Amino acid sequence: MWAFFYVNLLMYFMLLYSYFSSAVPSPLYSTSCQLQGQFHLNGMHKAGDVVLGGVFQIHFFSVFPDQTFISEPQQPTCNGFDVLGFRQAQTMAFAIDEINRNPNLLPNVTLGYSLYDNCLKLGIGLRAALSLASGQEEKVVLDETCVGTPPILGIVGDSSSTSSIAISTVYGLYRVPLVSYFATCSCMSDRQKFPSFFRTIPSDAFQVRAMIQILILFGWTWTGLLVSDDDYGLHAAQSFQSDLVQTGGGCLAYVEVLPWGNDQAELRRIVDVMRKSTARVVIVFAHESHMINLMEEVVRQNVTGLQWMASEAWTAAAVLQTPQLMPYLGGTLGIAIRRGEIAGFRDFLLQIRPDLQHNNSYGNSIVNQFWEDTFQCRFAPPPTGWVEAGGALCTGNEDLENVETDLLDISNLRSEYNVYKAVYALAFALDDMLQCEPGRGPFSGHSCGNLQRLEPWQLVYYLEKVNFTTPFGDQVSFDKNGDALPIYDIMNWLWLPDGRTKVQNVGAVKESFKGEELILDEDKIFWNFESKQPPQSVCSKSCPPGTRMARKKGEPECCFDCIPCSEGEISNKTDSMECTSCPEDFWSSPQHDHCVPKKTEFLSYYEPLGIFLTTTSLLGTIICAVVLVIFTYHRSTPMVRANNSELSFLLLLSLKLCFLCSLLFMGRPSLWTCQLRHAAFGISFVLCVSCILVKTMVVLAVFKASKPGGGASLKWFGAVQQRGTVLVLTCIQAGICTAWIVSASPAPHKNTQYYNDKIFYECVVGSTVGFAVLLGYIGLLAILSFLLAFLARNLPDNFNEAKLITFSMLIFCAVWVAFVPAYVNSPGKYADAVEVFAILASSFGLLVALFGPKCYTILLRPERNTKKAIMGRGTTKS
Repeated sequence: MWAFFYVNLLMYFMLLYSYFSSAVPSPLYSTSCQLQGQFHLNGMHKAGDVVLGGVFQIHFFSVFPDQTFISEPQQPTCNGFDVLGFRQAQTMAFAIDEINRNPNLLPNVTLGYSLYDNCLKLGIGLRAALSLASGQEEKVVLDETCVGTPPILGIVGDSSSTSSIAISTVYGLYRVPLVSYFATCSCMSDRQKFPSFFRTIPSDAFQVRAMIQILILFGWTWTGLLVSDDDYGLHAAQSFQSDLVQTGGGCLAYVEVLPWGNDQAELRRIVDVMRKSTARVVIVFAHESHMINLMEEVVRQNVTGLQWMASEAWTAAAVLQTPQLMPYLGGTLGIAIRRGEIAGFRDFLLQIRPDLQHNNSYGNSIVNQFWEDTFQCRFAPPPTGWVEAGGALCTGNEDLENVETDLLDISNLRSEYNVYKAVYALAFALDDMLQCEPGRGPFSGHSCGNLQRLEPWQLVYYLEKVNFTTPFGDQVSFDKNGDALPIYDIMNWLWLPDGRTKVQNVGAVKESFKGEELILDEDKIFWNFESKQPPQSVCSKSCPPGTRMARKKGEPECCFDCIPCSEGEISNKTDSMECTSCPEDFWSSPQHDHCVPKKTEFLSYYEPLGIFLTTTSLLGTIICAVVLVIFTYHRSTPMVRANNSELSFLLLLSLKLCFLCSLLFMGRPSLWTCQLRHAAFGISFVLCVSCILVKTMVVLAVFKASKPGGGASLKWFGAVQQRGTVLVLTCIQAGICTAWIVSASPAPHKNTQYYNDKIFYECVVGSTVGFAVLLGYIGLLAILSFLLAFLARNLPDNFNEAKLITFSMLIFCAVWVAFVPAYVNSPGKYADAVEVFAILASSFGLLVALFGPKCYTILLRPERNTKKAIMGRGTTKS
């Protein structure tokens, strides 16, 4: 918000300034050189043919005096010298010095620089940037006419996104290139708003994606996000939430904005939220100052067991790597600016000397302030009481190697390396522009830029196309949005047993032809937990295979319940959103994590029920064979000859077929068994019942013939007629079976309706009408036989067969009447078992009822198996 306030205010002054200024090639530059009040900026300058500007954070904070509005405002004072910020400024000075010594880059052109301190204040940074562009700062413009080369051709800076937004908004109006080494806000990738902005540090958009890749790698789906209350933090939060949803990398348990300053009440509330949350991973996009205030409250509430993830703004913050904080921050994973090496830089730093001629004045004030801070001395004249208080006067001959200073520690050059690349990007762009051949240039009329009348917008054109490789081996170029090729180091805060701390490199994330590529050495990572393993940070534990995720109402999508899959459904991977149904012939396993073939069931020969029925069927067949042998052996006896022995033999043969046809109902159904089983069953039973019907008719005919005048009845029902009747009645059933099979043949069928997890192999009848006609015809003959036998039940004892037929038909009809409802209500193989049971029961009924008494007489009562005995019984009863 403050950035845009300053921008609007400055825009207003710029318009007024343009109105009163004379016409020049660029309205940003004035034709008269006048001082702007008495406000002096801390600076460091070097003259050259072309001057590059720079804005750096060389003091931690600034103090503005109270405005009385009755006297001239006093200058703000900058306090808290930042040695690392000074080293960044010296990196730019070193790079320009190195370029000037390079005969292959910008030959015959000397680069100069004007570097200013922003004192970590937006207003001061803006003033510095505008002073650089307009040349209005005291003694900046060496040419009093203010014509020719602009005061600066480009600027390196600023160190924060908010300041860079403000500066670039103004610079963009005049296409003055701004190459930032530390501004990461993804909002600045908007080329329409910031047409002349470039940066050598990746944008937060890439940093956010890198962090999300780490979250995905370790399965951290439930995290907290803390951001600073500025453009850097707020845009990072917006980008993080958006990308997290798109990639499905997890959910945010909370998003908190860290206040500026030490707001104890707000910090206490934020830390309380962190302590109560189940999220074990905390991501922080903020500056060192925010983290210092936050960690004081974390220590106060003793919030441990958190895995911190640091943005590049505080990954390398030494002020946080203290014995007091490492129990909490140990194991932190951070995204860090790419580390580089700059050959000869340390020797250059050792050559720094203060400017004794311009004591703390314009020319070299920053160096003098560094000298005073490092050696704890003051250049003359010292303030009153300085010497008395034990201070010393600076001589300028002090030796930097004899003092302990962070300036000379060049083992971890990160932001400095970005400054180095930014200076070289401007230099290569300028070199490309000056090598342009007249008449072949890219500008209007194929013109080229020249050293006498350089325009900053011309340099922007070449910056967009710059492409070079640093001595360290990194390629530098800018995409269409002015962003550099993204690459970050991944750092880990190591807490050593002796209490020392170390920030070690454990990986990198960079852009490649495959997309974002994450390289991480997990074995090197120090985890600040008792288990020495990565923590778990999930709202809900992963749903194992066999379950599906069900969102909890009113909660983020990472919070869910695990619902077991229904029967017949599976999920074969972790965190399945839904269960999938198994194919028709498969069923879910008990764990519901894979499909297994359904159990197949049919009336098997090998199961207990099948063994019993098969044994019974074979037993019935054997008994029929035994009875047939008995009758054949005793075929000349009166008992066998008394009632048409030929029909008795045929009846025994049909009963044997009835027993054997039951075997067709067992085993896995096939087309031929399905067609044959009902045909064999129907024909066999019709043959059997036809024989019984004819035997009954013979009994009646014999009885009638025994009466006076009844001899003609046997004439019309002789042996030929008996055989013919049986044949005709059987052929009718054969015709019914043939028509049934031809029109709607029975066929094997996989039935899954009875049980979902089983397949019943059965024979479908094809035509219910055909099956009903087949059974109905058998029933009709059976009922007719029963009625005729019932009418003949009181015939003389020597014709006792009528009673046996009546009893056998009663059993037969009872069995098949009970069969119908039992068959209809029996599932799968049990329907076949019911039918087999009915066949066997009715067959045994006929066998026992018709042949049991006769075999008893033949075998056990041979004295009754005589013609005299049979006729005698009949005479006595008469």
